Amino acid sequence: MTRSAAKARQPVTAGDKPTFQVAVRTLVDFLLRCGDLRLNDMAGAGALEGIRAHQRVQQRRPDHYQAEVPVQHTIHHPSFDLSIGGRIDGVLQHDNGAVVEEIKTTRRPLKEVAAAPSPVHWGQAQCYAYLWGMQEGLATVEVHLTYVHAESGKERVLARSMAMADLTLFFEGLMARYLPWLERHAQWLRTRDQSLKGLAFPFGAYRTGQREMAVAVYRAVRDAGHAMIQAATGIGKTMAALFPAIKALGEGHASKVAFLTARTTGCMAARDALRTLAEGGMRLKWVVLTAKEKICLSETFNCDPEACPFAQGYYDRLNDALAAALAQDALHREAIETLAREHRVCPFAFSLELLDWVDCMVGDYNYAFDPHVVLRRLFGDEGVRPAVLVDEAHNLVDRAREMFSARLDLAAPMALRRRVKDGAPGLHRALGPIQSWMRARRDDCRAAGGTCVERCMPGTLVDRLWTFMGKADRWLRRNPADPLRMEVLDFFFQCHRFVSAAAQDADAYAAIARCEGRDFEIKLYCLDPSFALQACWRRCGGAALFSATLTPADYFCTTLGLQSETVRLALASPFPRDNLAVFVTPRISTLYRQRADSCAAVTRTIGAMVCARPGNYLLFFPSYDYLAMVHHCFCECFPQMATLVQTSGMAEVQREDFLSRFDDSGEATLVGFAVMGGIFGEGIDLKGERLSGAAIVGVGLPGIGTERELIREHFDRTRGSGFAFAYQYPGINRVLQAAGRVIRSESDRGAVLLVDQRFLTPRYRSLLPSTWHVQQVADAAALGGALADFWRG
Repeated sequence: MTRSAAKARQPVTAGDKPTFQVAVRTLVDFLLRCGDLRLNDMAGAGALEGIRAHQRVQQRRPDHYQAEVPVQHTIHHPSFDLSIGGRIDGVLQHDNGAVVEEIKTTRRPLKEVAAAPSPVHWGQAQCYAYLWGMQEGLATVEVHLTYVHAESGKERVLARSMAMADLTLFFEGLMARYLPWLERHAQWLRTRDQSLKGLAFPFGAYRTGQREMAVAVYRAVRDAGHAMIQAATGIGKTMAALFPAIKALGEGHASKVAFLTARTTGCMAARDALRTLAEGGMRLKWVVLTAKEKICLSETFNCDPEACPFAQGYYDRLNDALAAALAQDALHREAIETLAREHRVCPFAFSLELLDWVDCMVGDYNYAFDPHVVLRRLFGDEGVRPAVLVDEAHNLVDRAREMFSARLDLAAPMALRRRVKDGAPGLHRALGPIQSWMRARRDDCRAAGGTCVERCMPGTLVDRLWTFMGKADRWLRRNPADPLRMEVLDFFFQCHRFVSAAAQDADAYAAIARCEGRDFEIKLYCLDPSFALQACWRRCGGAALFSATLTPADYFCTTLGLQSETVRLALASPFPRDNLAVFVTPRISTLYRQRADSCAAVTRTIGAMVCARPGNYLLFFPSYDYLAMVHHCFCECFPQMATLVQTSGMAEVQREDFLSRFDDSGEATLVGFAVMGGIFGEGIDLKGERLSGAAIVGVGLPGIGTERELIREHFDRTRGSGFAFAYQYPGINRVLQAAGRVIRSESDRGAVLLVDQRFLTPRYRSLLPSTWHVQQVADAAALGGALADFWRG
């Protein structure tokens, strides 16, 4: 997809007059793009490929040819200054003037490109020609638009000799269209900053710990540093993060604010906080990014303009839609869908275009960290480096591993090869070697017992994937309406993700091949995401990561790629300690091999908890199998108790129904069975009588498997603490998240039951919150008595 170009960056301010900076490419892209939206257009080559092609062309030029020539021009407007700049690909001075060359890399046939060159490409070349002619006082400039084929290296030069008068007319035409946008934006920034100057914290008084968190966030944004904040449930983390970051934005310490979260509940919390601040007088333009599959308005979910009316002619209508959107402050999903229907533009692509003009975005982690989804207009090499707020940051470790991993299964190329046999013989031939390699590897895996692991990248497969991608790219360009297009495109992107992962640091990866029957999968698994996250942090203006569970801090700093100078802050719960009772059973083992034997004891213990007082309870287990085992036993022992059971893959409506059963009537007991680390183990808010207590069965260790064992081996080798990094620390954070469901407000009272004798060992006891008064209970009877005393108090 074409990059949006009007990057409305935070201006440099001299007195009361701001200076906006815009790149030539950005300027012409915003003003001259037209026609259809092709989200998956791969006509251009990759960045590295483009650089190499540029260099090859430049090396073929005469000795006096100047490459990568910087130019800059400033326009003085009554309300602001505009600095326009960039680098000309090549300048060739001669006696009668100069040649200004713009080089573009393509995989399309050169004849096809030359027949219909992009208006944006010509606009960029002419803009550079104008800037160079102005700087050098030339009367005419020869403008060369050179297309170079990424694979063959062949060139096609399109030349125009242009008088400076014509170039001036062209440039002034661009400015006549662009300056009004900046004038409106400059006025908006004055309005915004004035409102933020007087913006007060919306709740009058801070909660205990909330001001300390706000100060840490403000300083991280102001100093473009990093802060990692463990703040207990109830402090009000979302407001404590957004309020200071927005204040720093108004003072010029940030270009934008990006609030990143792993769950829909986090997005909703941010949206509510922004609305609350707006009620207090804040003027801020903010957008909530919604996943493409959720916000798509097309019945076919086909992004090709031939099939989607919202993609057809998208760029012809885009700027009108932008102007309408910027008359509003709150651009949440409903607002974007309404605008998209009114102006007939793709809502997902439209929401991304809005990022150039808004002050704050709310969205998923992947928009900043996933190399295949990252918003390059914000987080790319030429992005605006926004201040980043990472909500529920304990989730980022495993999410990052998945984002930087890649997989391919044999069924995909086999199915595609059958489909393209008659209609695309070139693709059919290119898929053959991929299929052959995977079949041979499947036989190796079968002989090895089903799984093979290597610590080196599968170079032969990667080469074959590159060959297919080259042929697929050409085929996709030439067959925009072919019925097989989406299938080819889908496999193309699977290949692209795989070869991208294969290009990363091999020490942080393992290649895992698996077979089951005739099925086969190869996965490049990221064992340590810290190396990739470090690069992400460098593209941020400042970052504050926060969660109720970031224990131990060294583990998270290491795996999240944070530097040693990262500010660390741990804030205790603001609620009365006596409102939470924590019990532990010293005689029950939930080790995997002892789970069947412990089932009866676990049932008696949790039975004592839920019988001590009518109410709603959540019981958390390390696996669905163990959950089912205990649930069966519990129902036999306590048939009068109403129970709910979390199942794997619950739909959103089922989740909502599950939670809606936890009402605050207090008339009967309801017992919910759930898994640790799942959808009910964090991010849910059951205040007051909606939840009386939680039992946590086991220490939350992830299940033993190939991936976890490879993580253990990696961190044993690199840090000597493999078990802790692969199992213990992720497990204890699941435990703490589950326990955090109980006390959600100042008036809440509740109990947490830890069912496993390992909680009393030093390696686990040291990781529990220091504010917990953990009481040992010898058996179910002792627990019942202790709970009776607690509830009477």
